[in-house]
Amino acid sequence: MTTTVPRFEELAAPSDWRTVEFISDLHLQASEPATFEAWRRYLRTTDASAVFILGDLFEVWVGDDCIDDAEGAFEAECGALLREAARQRPVFFMHGNRDFLVGPRFLAHCGLTGLHDPTVLQFGGERTVLSHGDLLCLDDVDYQRFRAQARSTEWQQRFLSQPLAVRRAQARGIREQSEARKQSGDAAYADLDGPATQQWLQAAGARTLIHGHTHRPAVHAVGPGLQRVVLSDWDAAARPPRAEVLRLSPGRGLERLAAVPM
Repeated sequence: MTTTVPRFEELAAPSDWRTVEFISDLHLQASEPATFEAWRRYLRTTDASAVFILGDLFEVWVGDDCIDDAEGAFEAECGALLREAARQRPVFFMHGNRDFLVGPRFLAHCGLTGLHDPTVLQFGGERTVLSHGDLLCLDDVDYQRFRAQARSTEWQQRFLSQPLAVRRAQARGIREQSEARKQSGDAAYADLDGPATQQWLQAAGARTLIHGHTHRPAVHAVGPGLQRVVLSDWDAAARPPRAEVLRLSPGRGLERLAAVPM
């Protein structure tokens, strides 16, 4: 499968920013309280000038009205924590493949700034491309077809017009199918396409792509002087626990840090 180079939005960091931090793939859900608590401690203790959430903050999001009923108490608690964090520093949110239905109502409720995928961050004299990463997984043809469909206005309006209880039930069914595939070993995950990644970086005039989605933290060379840096997923109940932040600061470059002591 081929792809065209997308439109890049530009974000110029204010001159007073000293450090920025990137996280992704926390897959927050009420059944994983350890990860939620790690995330809560991180947001309350970080000294970053800004925090960038690059997709899949939530395991699933069925619409911004999910915080309105009793079953949405967990989502409402997450929203309150995000609102608290956004009062301290800018918090940017990029959609992932699990929470692409997070809408303007929830962003405004939390004080978050929505981030286009992909965005070029200008900070510390460098241009860095930020993306969730799924758009570059070209070998996953079935997913790319679904992604194109599900990001359309028509599909989203049709899904969101259903009663909230119906949407929640559908989401539970999808998660159960996904877990069954993982347990059976049938799940196959495509990685980012190398040539397409190189094209993105060259078109953006950047040397580094930072992304999540694949849950395979590493640094990959994708061409002369070009690299992609993969964020870790979070699972504070795993052994050893996973809850990692990628920090970028002028002079020190990129550093991987434990979000909070475990």
